[in-house]
Amino acid sequence: MARPPAPPAVALDPHDKPVIWTVSISRLSTLFRDVTLEYDQRATIEPIKLGFDEAVRHIRARLETERCDVVIAAGSNGAYLKGRLPLPVVMARPSGFDVMQALARARKISPHIGLVSYLEPLPALAEFQETFGLQLAQRTYVTGEDARAQIEELKASGVKAVVGAGLITDLAEEAGLSGVFVYSAESIRQAFDDALELARLTRLEAGRQRVGSTSDRVHTRHALKDLRGISVAMHEVRQAVSLFARSPATVLIEGETGTGKELVAQAIHREGVGGPGRPFVAVNCGAIAESLLESELFGYEEGAFTGSRRGGHAGLFESANRGTLFLDEIGEMPIALQSRLLRVLEEREVVRVGGTRPIPVSLRVVSATHCDLAARVREGRFRADLYYRLGVLRIDLPPLRARPEDVVPLATWHLKEALAAHHARPNADLHAEMERCADLLAGYAWPGNVREVRNLMQRLALYLSAEPLQALTPAFLQRVAPELSAGLTQSGHPAQLGQGSFLPRRLASTELATASFVLARFEGNRAAAARHLGISRTTLWRRLREEKAGSTEAIHRHG
Repeated sequence: MARPPAPPAVALDPHDKPVIWTVSISRLSTLFRDVTLEYDQRATIEPIKLGFDEAVRHIRARLETERCDVVIAAGSNGAYLKGRLPLPVVMARPSGFDVMQALARARKISPHIGLVSYLEPLPALAEFQETFGLQLAQRTYVTGEDARAQIEELKASGVKAVVGAGLITDLAEEAGLSGVFVYSAESIRQAFDDALELARLTRLEAGRQRVGSTSDRVHTRHALKDLRGISVAMHEVRQAVSLFARSPATVLIEGETGTGKELVAQAIHREGVGGPGRPFVAVNCGAIAESLLESELFGYEEGAFTGSRRGGHAGLFESANRGTLFLDEIGEMPIALQSRLLRVLEEREVVRVGGTRPIPVSLRVVSATHCDLAARVREGRFRADLYYRLGVLRIDLPPLRARPEDVVPLATWHLKEALAAHHARPNADLHAEMERCADLLAGYAWPGNVREVRNLMQRLALYLSAEPLQALTPAFLQRVAPELSAGLTQSGHPAQLGQGSFLPRRLASTELATASFVLARFEGNRAAAARHLGISRTTLWRRLREEKAGSTEAIHRHG
């Protein structure tokens, strides 16, 4: 299978921090520098203040004697580096909210605004421009000279403020215009997060020192007792786990993000024959590039592709032999790999990439998905035979909004756990205090489900541990977690849409559960929304696209 050229072979210590170089010749360098301080414990980061061909020559020369895992760049400079360096280049990109904020700043300077972007315009701005009455002129550029010509053209047309990346804002100010920088610290943080994950995957591929994917081998901490809830629905889930653990058949766990699908998978593993001593190997099918996912699952033989490890590499099926392989987000698995997975399930043997020798494996496969796999089968995006093969046994995890009686007990338990982590003792009346907050807690739809409860209780515990005498009241809880009453005024009436408000009214439970609503809660910050939902930014993008397609279909159907 084809692979991009690998970086020069350098001996890797798996305990070394990733090495990241940031490349910029514009004011983006300052943002890189500021955000670097937040990541210096997780990576060795060095700025390179060069651009284009000069940066390529400099980096290629250093790679002969030094190691770098990932380069971070942006705009035309990043696009130039991407096709000319033998190592991954992560592109820092402004979010939609970054663009909106920059346009708002530009609007304070002048009603005549220009936006200059690399290669492609931003079509979504047309509707925004019309809605808010912006006099916005969009331009694109390819080269530096092209960018300068676009700036001069905008100036001649009466534009006073120009929104864009570092090169654009520098050229705008040279021309006597106001330059408004489009990037934010949050979009740079997302680039660093992406670079760290890419570095992990790259080094996993190039530098393993032993057979097996140990980084994906999970110590199973969760058992049946951790499936908490007093509702009938959760009682039925626990019964199903106990029953299914007795069988080696495949299990498909379906449920929204944050409902505890991996927790259920671990409980099935621990309750099964052989107990927790057997290997439990987990992989998120939506978080790994297709080219890497194939070799991670099935392994590869020596020489299968450029950069493959001497002696080959055992895949996750081999690592999970005699145990459990947990395929999370199975709905995100590329269609090309689904036939290979089906063959392994049917034949109980795996053939490595670049190999011909079948390797027998004996294991249980547990899969999980947040999406409607049956719908994907109908759309031709998921193989029907694989769907039925994965779902011999099935568990449907109910969302938290469907079992409101579980909210307060779950919140109480997670709050106690979080307080203990801060070495703080819970109030003797904690249960009574949580009951007084019951209406507030149960009235929220919890789009992030149990994971969101846990995260919110960790936040609450931090405040309570800092103020030991503070009583837990509904008013205090609202102050710490305003999202619980988002969209309502103090009188309980819907709030009016004002400047900076994204929540004009109380939304129905189904709306609260959508990715678009969570994105709105985080003011367009996709990185924060994805972290809140516990999914990758790619999965968030797919969910937003699916929701948009569904809305469009509904409009056509009822229009």
